[in-house]
Amino acid sequence: MDPSDVSHLLSTAFPGAEIEVTDFTGTGDHFRARIVSQRFRGLGPLDQHKLVYAALAEPMKGAIHALSLETHTPESWARRQAR
Repeated sequence: MDPSDVSHLLSTAFPGAEIEVTDFTGTGDHFRARIVSQRFRGLGPLDQHKLVYAALAEPMKGAIHALSLETHTPESWARRQAR
């Protein structure tokens, strides 16, 4: 898989989100994703990650071997950027 493929799937599941996906090993199956979405409001990190895994259910069965996630609401991302 290509990072743009993963990004496309995430963009479909999280419209309007800020999404950055990188292949951190160069093998096409280990990805790092940062997602900033209003959809995460009111959810803890575990529930945020469950939404992401649901969006990537099919590729997680084989095409994606590892996925490192960083999820934020727009507010938590703004606070982090202000540090």
